[in-house]
This record gives sequence, structure tokens and C-alpha cells, in this order.
Amino acid sequence: MAAEGAGYAKPGPPPAGNSEGSRKELDWLSNPSFSAEDALLLHQRTTEVANLIPEKPPLIRTPSRSELSGESDTDESLKRASKKRKKQKKKHHHYKKTKKKTKGDSSSSESDLDTKHIKDKAARSSRNHEKEAAANLDKKTSNLTSNRFVWLDDVQAFTAETFRIDKKPDPANWAYKSLYRGDIARYKRRGESCLGIDAKKQCITWESSASKKKQLQRHPERYFTKNNVKILNTDGIPVCKKSSSSDPTAFIPVFETETDDPSGTVEVNSLGIYDPSATVQLQEKGCRAADHDPVNTQQTIQEPGININSTLMTKVEEHNRKVRENPRDINAWMEFVSFQDELMRGSNLYASKGEQEVRRKSLKLILEKKLAILERAIESNPSNVDLKLARLKICTEFWEPPALIKEWQKLIFLHPNNPELWKKYLLFCQSQFTTFSVSKINSLYGKCLTTLAAVQDGSMVSHPLLPGTEEAMLAIFIQQCHFLRQAGHSEKAVSLFQALIDFTFFKPDSVKDLPTRGQVEFFEPFWDSGEPRIGEKGARGWKAWMHQQEKGGWIAVKPDDDDDEEIDEDQEIKDKTLPKWHIWLDIEYSREARHWLPWRPDKTKKETEEDCEDPERQVLFDDLGPSLIRLSNPDLQRQLLYSFLQFLGVPCTSKLFPSNLYIAMDENNIFDSVLSDEKPLTFVDFPLSGFNSIGHMDTMLRERHHIGHCKEGEEFIHNVFHVLSLLFTGKEKCNLSICWLQYEISKVIQCLQTKKKKKLKIQGRKSKKLAKNLLKAPDNRNDLSLWKLYAYLEWLLGNTDDARKVLDTALCTAGTGGLKSSQLCGLGLLYAQLEVELLESLEGAVMSRAVHVLTKLAESGLYVPYSGQVLPVNVLKARKTYEHALQDYLGKTPVSDQDRVSDTNQLVNLVGCYALLQYLTVGIDAAVLIYAQTSEKLEALGPQKCENTGENFGIQNFPTALEAVTLLHTNLLRFHMKISVYPLNPLREALTEALKRYPSNQSLWRSYIHIQRKSHSASKARRFFDGVTRSTDSLEPWLFAIQAEQMRKRLIENVQRAGAGEIHSTIPETGLTNRIIALFEHAVQSENGAHCPLLWRMYLNFLASVGNKEKSKGLFYKALQNCPWAKVLYLDAVEYFPDQLQETLDLMTEKELRVRVPMEELDLLLEV
Repeated sequence: MAAEGAGYAKPGPPPAGNSEGSRKELDWLSNPSFSAEDALLLHQRTTEVANLIPEKPPLIRTPSRSELSGESDTDESLKRASKKRKKQKKKHHHYKKTKKKTKGDSSSSESDLDTKHIKDKAARSSRNHEKEAAANLDKKTSNLTSNRFVWLDDVQAFTAETFRIDKKPDPANWAYKSLYRGDIARYKRRGESCLGIDAKKQCITWESSASKKKQLQRHPERYFTKNNVKILNTDGIPVCKKSSSSDPTAFIPVFETETDDPSGTVEVNSLGIYDPSATVQLQEKGCRAADHDPVNTQQTIQEPGININSTLMTKVEEHNRKVRENPRDINAWMEFVSFQDELMRGSNLYASKGEQEVRRKSLKLILEKKLAILERAIESNPSNVDLKLARLKICTEFWEPPALIKEWQKLIFLHPNNPELWKKYLLFCQSQFTTFSVSKINSLYGKCLTTLAAVQDGSMVSHPLLPGTEEAMLAIFIQQCHFLRQAGHSEKAVSLFQALIDFTFFKPDSVKDLPTRGQVEFFEPFWDSGEPRIGEKGARGWKAWMHQQEKGGWIAVKPDDDDDEEIDEDQEIKDKTLPKWHIWLDIEYSREARHWLPWRPDKTKKETEEDCEDPERQVLFDDLGPSLIRLSNPDLQRQLLYSFLQFLGVPCTSKLFPSNLYIAMDENNIFDSVLSDEKPLTFVDFPLSGFNSIGHMDTMLRERHHIGHCKEGEEFIHNVFHVLSLLFTGKEKCNLSICWLQYEISKVIQCLQTKKKKKLKIQGRKSKKLAKNLLKAPDNRNDLSLWKLYAYLEWLLGNTDDARKVLDTALCTAGTGGLKSSQLCGLGLLYAQLEVELLESLEGAVMSRAVHVLTKLAESGLYVPYSGQVLPVNVLKARKTYEHALQDYLGKTPVSDQDRVSDTNQLVNLVGCYALLQYLTVGIDAAVLIYAQTSEKLEALGPQKCENTGENFGIQNFPTALEAVTLLHTNLLRFHMKISVYPLNPLREALTEALKRYPSNQSLWRSYIHIQRKSHSASKARRFFDGVTRSTDSLEPWLFAIQAEQMRKRLIENVQRAGAGEIHSTIPETGLTNRIIALFEHAVQSENGAHCPLLWRMYLNFLASVGNKEKSKGLFYKALQNCPWAKVLYLDAVEYFPDQLQETLDLMTEKELRVRVPMEELDLLLEV
């Protein structure tokens, strides 16, 4: 304590001659006459003088008044300081601990300085003469009462018991309950032995708590710690052999440093003055010092970080140099922006809670940095749209929706001729829940199409027409129709299609040269005239109406009296004992199915517009006029027709545009594979899955109430086909007939899947009647595609003999085209596949009807029906014929797009026939070999054979040859596994390779999850799903990955749980639940998944099925933030949260979604 007090002492004025004395102190170092004996003698004399002085009582210092006041002031200041310290201790406990440690270290360092000073004083006093020492002692003793602080060496000479009271407390003694560690002597023990004990009989166990604590604190570092993540991020040092060797597996030696280096001895004992044992000891010390050199260790630890930083800094400099030298390079700016994410992926990949907050802040900093880079880029490229879009995307993290909408409006004002920008703007406004309403978004679609039409006409002189604008306008129009359908306004959507088809195909010649808005003004009187429109009975079109108006108007014809089956409103409620929400859903579905057509007053019944019970069923021209566009491209005109048919639920070969594909996906039927699993070879996959057709709006828990449409809807579709068939001739007319028959077959397939036998019988009768009427038409009699569909319809209905008669008749009348005819080849392939599916095994397959059909197809002669046997010679000839034909088609180069499509179909059918023949006559391995060789050649040929040909000429997106061949390959493997024992691996490998190339093919995904559910290990499938989702933007991999996990969860539940009704868990299974939720979360964060109603519906359904009601409610509102227009989400919520029926209806009314049964009307219906 005295040493500490002395350390804080403030000495008085220095004695005179102090500087001279300090100079004299160092003179003895250079004095050659200095001798150790004289110094020792002088020290002895000094101690003798000290012993002669008699003992006196301890010195009592009487402090003066100023000293007392100084001490009191010090005490008060100490008290104030202690109070402050207590307050700080409450607030900042951790910080105070750190400060105490620092203070303890500083005090110890000061005490060390005082000790050195004392030693210097003692040495100086020992060098002086006895008399000078005595005189100095007297002088110092006289000054004791005048000085406040006393140096220990000054009072040391009086008595050994001299002490002083230090009133300044040391808080460390209270805090740590012990003395300062620096005051306690330490020692290091060398070895574990002890001198003087008998090693045989005695032993000593050394216990050191400090060393144990140190060992406990030093846990081995895991791979995710900061230092190890730095090491993992560094680039590895390539190891290669200097001498070039042809053998790649040659041994690469690792050269070690030589330990027997004599240079160490020379360095340690360079003068040769140490004996051998001392030299060895010094060498050991040097090695240990080198091993534990802190500089080397620090360098080793910091090397990875230095490498990372230097690498990143080099990249930063490179990006800066690029954008500085070429500021017009947009890709360089975009790369620089995306590079900021790489900076984020640093050492805190797996951060703790404290680091997560830092990471969140750094994420905001990175976003601000990106924003700054993009603003610099926009200054250099003010007209670039991509940079501005990227800036707006980042601004969504910072700005409120109104500010974002203003920025979007500015951007649209600057670039009104950019259709891609309009698409993104429409999607942004459509998905803003706070500002969303149906009427507002519908008018925005109209404004968009009106603006682009003005650009197309050339009336907007300030902005040129960009390529692809007309196709983009049609895509936006179809997107608007699906938006209205999903919002429940199906009448407006149907009216939009009716108006645009009339506006496009029935336009009078007198108005064709006018601009779009001028044509719309002429079209409005026709629309409001009350004349029948497309799909209505007696529709003649705009052109005929204009001609007749010039002549004096129509002659009124009395229509036939139809016995319409009107459903009484009272019959809508079948069971009043059901809950209120259940009754509301039933009536809503019923009206949605019956009232999707626009209501128009029937003049024969003297109805007026005021007779309509629901005003929302009437569609005004003001809702349609702005969205009418001019389509001059014939391919786009046909695309409009096929989109309308698909909108009505008619399957056809066209697909929606990719830009609005996932926005319109809201139906949970993409996983239906009942018929596909039963008949893998012949199942026809119509590209309608994932989309609700008009009039169908079912919840996830309910199955579809009805197949097809109501009576009015079926008549409407019949009238649409009748009107459209008058527009076309030849091939296009046949395509429309094929679509119509496919629609009938799709209804039969739905009856088969739902196992409704009575409905199947009625539907089969209607479909057969239609097929026969279509084949009676002169243009369709020789169309083999229609014959093929008719035979397939008979086969589905179970009429195998009738189907064989139809197929034999078609093959006999087809002529001798053989393998050169695409339609004939396709017909023969279907015939053979249907026959193969009847086989229970491959025994006797060589003599089957399928082999007969395939051999006769290769002979290119007149077809002879099957007589019961097949000659082996014919099989050999057919095999050679198929082989040569396949080589010819693979080497053929198509001239036009139509030839390319025809060749694609022909190639696929040819490969299918050849592989099926080999399968039946040789075996599965021979068939797989053909598919593998064909796929390899198609891949080598490149995009000219494999590209999506439909994109070239607009109407029909035919599958590529490689994709279709892969489907045939996988379907054949699935069938073979069904009838015989075959390993799963070839099929799995074929599917994985195909799905990597075509990640959006739903048929392949259905097959993949179907075979994966038989596997006990899900790790392989999970890795595959993870790889595909990382490499593509398609949403199908996410949807099917979720479905596969849900199927696995249901399988486990069926095994683990028992009992009907209320299900109780016997073994809690949480792993799959958490995995499925994680998959959903990742999927909805993707760009396509965020605005996909189907994905949100699946997520909501899963959480509700788990029983997490509160989380389900939160998810419902989260889904509305992204898809506020999807009425099915609200209907699902009514089913999951029935107690919030009124709240959900109020929300729908607020957002202007279509509510067909208001709550007030439901109450009245229940009272009746």
C-alpha cells in the first residue's frame, strides 16, 4: 500500500543541484578508478551509523490546516467518485469490470516505477560519504512535518518499523476479494517430480486450478468460426510436380526441412566459448522460442484474412477500373452491384445473435452502397431502364409504397413505349395490398394497352416502337383477363375476350386504316346495340352488323323456345343445419359456376337492364374499350383464339406466355397422376394443369364439384367453336376440331379419375356423338389426328374392340405413306402402345398385335389387319427400315418453321415406334439404347433441332424433340417396371438428366416424385431438388419438392398413426414439418413464387392441416400482401377460419373483389 501511495505522491520542489547530482551519478560508469571493495566498505559504514542511532517512538506527523483541508477535499472527491462509480456500476457493469482491470494494471505499473526510483535513491545514498549521509538525514528529518508525502527510502534509516497510513482505498481489494495478482510472487514448476521422495513408494499429484481453467476455455474451434471460415474462403495453393510426367497419378513428394543443420551450432556458439552442454541447452531454447514466436503465430493466423482482403480489394479495384474506363457498360455496373453481395459473404456466415445484429446493419449498409453505385450508373446512363429497375428493386427495402409508386410513375412517364417495363409496373401495383383495388388495377391495364397502342399507331411521336411490342401487348391483355378471373369478375374477363375476337376477326374493311382509338369508337355502337356476340346464339360479328346497318338493320327473327332449367334461389340451400360459413361457400360456388357469362337483357322476354338482380353481371363498354388492341400478325391472332379456348377450360397445344404463367397458376391439379400411373404409355398430358378454368373456384380441401361447365357454359363453348370454324379452312380448321375433341376427352378423363360411373356413361355418349359428327365433316374425313383421338376415346371408355376397328379402318384408308407420314406414324405408335399396355408380361410379345402394327408400318404398303402371327423376317426387315429412316431424319436440315415442326413430330414418332419394336422383340436394354443414342445425337446437333419452335411462329409451343423423346423413354421404363422386375436407377438417372435440362416439365416431375416415394432414403432426392432450384428460376421444382416431402409425411403418418376421425399422434414427427415449412419459405421468397397464388394456397393449407391456427392467420395476411387479387385465398381463409367470415367478406368488399352472396342476402335466404 505504501508503494502504491508513493506512486501517486506529488514530490515537492527539487533540491538544488539535482541536475548536477544526476550527472555525477553516471560518472562512475566511465571512471576507471572505481573498485568494488571501496563500495562494499562504504556500505558497511553506513549500516553501522544507522545501528548507533537509538530507538525512538514512531514519528507522528501533525498536518497543517491546509493539509487537513486538502485531505478533506480529497475525501469528498473520493466519495463523489465512489457514488458515480456505483451508478455506473448499475448501468454498465461489464464496462466497469474492464476499467477496473485496466486501473489495476496501471497502478501496478506505477508501483514498479516507484520501486525503481527507490533503488536508484538507495544506490545514490550508498555512494556518498558518511558525513554527507548524516547531514542529508538531518535535513530530511526536519522536512517531515512540512511535506505531505514521505518517500520510503527517506524514513528507512530511522527505524525498521516506520509506516504510514494511506487513506486512499483500493476498490480492487473489495471487488476481487483478494490482493492484486501482481503483488503475489509466481513460480513455474519444471516437471512433475519432487525432490526427496521415494519414487517407488510415494507420489505427488499436482493440482492447478488455473491451468484447468485455461484448458477448459480453450475449446477446439469448429469449422464455422471466424478464423476457420476465413481459411475456407482462401484459394488453395496448387500442388504440382515440377518434372512433367505422363502419369497423372504419380506421387507428389512433400519436401520437409532438414533438422540436422550444423548452422544452428555455429550461430549459437560462434565464438566457441560455451561447453557442449551449454550449446545444446541454448539450441533447445532457440527452438522453443521459434515454436512459440508470437509474431510467427500471428502471421499464420492472419494470412488467410490477408489473402481474402487482398483478393477482394483487387476485385474492387478491378470493378472500379471497369466502370471508370467504360461507364456505358451496363453489365459492368450490374456486376459491380452484385459483387457487393460477395463482400457480405465474409467470415460471419454462421453468426451468433450479437453478430446477427451487426450483420443486419451491414446488410443495410450494403444496400445503401448498391444504391449509390446504381445512382452513379444512372448518371452515366440516364436512358437505361435496367439500371433504374434495379434501383427501384433496392428502394423497396427503404421506401414506403406511395413513394415507390411515384418513382414508378416517373419511370413509366419517361419510357411509355417499353412493354417489359409496363409488365413489371403492373405486377408491382397489382401486388401492393395497401393501395390495391380491382377497379384501379383494371383501369391501369387499360391505360397501359392504350399507351402501347398509341406507340404502335405512331401517334406518340416522341417514342419509337420497340421490337416485340405487339406480342407483349397480347401477353398483357391475357394477363388482364386472368387477373379479372382470379378476382371473381369472370363476366368482365369473358367480355374482354369476346370484344377483342370480334374486334380482330370481324373488323369491317372501312375502318381498318384508322388508328386503334378510331376503330374502338366505331366498335362501341356495335357492342351497345344488343346484337349477339361471340359465343352467343346467332352471333354474326361486327362486320356483318355494319353491312346490315348500311342496308337498314336486321330483320327480327323469333328464336326457338328453349326449356332453360332455371335453378330456384331457394334450392341453393340444400341443408340449413350446416354452419353459416359452409352454406355461404356452397352458394358462392354454385353462382360462380352458373353466372360466369355476362348478363344481357333478353328482348324476346321484354327484359331491360333494370331487371338484372346482380348489377355486377352487366359489363359496360367503358370497362373494355381502353384494353382493345390491334393485332396484325396472323400467328398472334391464332394465339388469341387458343388462349380464349384455354381460358374456357379447353385443352390445346398452346401455353400462356411465360411472363404471366405463375401469376395465373392457382389450381392444385398439377400433382394429379392417377391415370398417368395406371397407363404410363398412353396417358395424354394436356397443358392445362395449374390453372382454374372459368367458372371453377374450389378450395384446397374440396374436390371439384362438377366436370365441365353448366348447360349455358357448354352451349357457349359449342357456339364459340362453331363461329371460329367458319373463320378458318384446311389445317387450322382441323386443329380447332382436335381441340374440341380433346376437351371432350379431358372430361372423360376427369370422370375416370373421380370414378363417377354414371357421369362417365353420360359424358361418353355425348363425346362419341361429337367425335362422329366431326369426322363426318368433309375437311376432317382424312385427318388421322382426329381418327386417333376418336379411337383413344373409345379405348378410355372401355370399348377395346370398337377402338381396334376404328384404328384398323384409319390405317387401311391412310394409304401407303408409311414412316414418311407423320400422322400415320403417330397413329401406329398409339395403336401399338395401347396394345402393349394390355400385356401382362413380355412372354409371347413377339407375336402380339403391337409388333404386327409396327412391322406393317415399316413396310409402307397397304395395312392388313392382325391375323394372329408375325413373321420373323418381317421383324428383321422392319428393324433395318427403322434404323435407316432414323439416320435420315437425324441428318435432315429443316427449311422453314413449319417443316421444322413437322420433322420434330415425325422424328419423335419414329423413335417411339423403333424403340417399342426393339422392346417387344429384343428387350428393354435394346430400347433404352435407341433412346440414349437419339438423345446423344440431338444434344450434339444443338439448338436448331432442340429449340422451342413455338416461340418462332407464335401460336403453338410444341415440345422440343429431345424433351418428347425423353418423355417416351421414361414412360417406357415406368411401364416395364410395372410389369416386370427392373432396377430403379436407370429410370432415376434418365429423369434427373431430363429435369436438369427441362425443369418446368410437369409430366417429368410427376414421374420423378412417383418413383421417389418408393425409396426409403430421401437424401438423394433432396440433394437433387436443391441443385435444380439453385440453377433455375422455374417454380415447378419448388412445388414438386414440397409435394414430395408432403407425400413422405403422409406416408409416415399412416404408419405411425391409427384410428379414424380425429387423428392422434403416437410418435411426434417434427423434422419433416420443419423441412416443409423451410421449403415454403424459400419458395415464396423467390421472384416467381412471391406472386404465385397456388404456392400461397399450398402453404396456408399445410399450416392449417398441422393445426397451427395463429400462424396460419399470420400467413394468410402475408399472402394477401403479395397476392391481394386472388379470390381463392379469401375463400380458403373462410374455410380455415370460419369465425372470421364477416371480417373476410368486408376485406373482399373493400378491395372490390367479387362477392356474389352478400351476408344480408344469405340471412334472408336462411329466414325463408
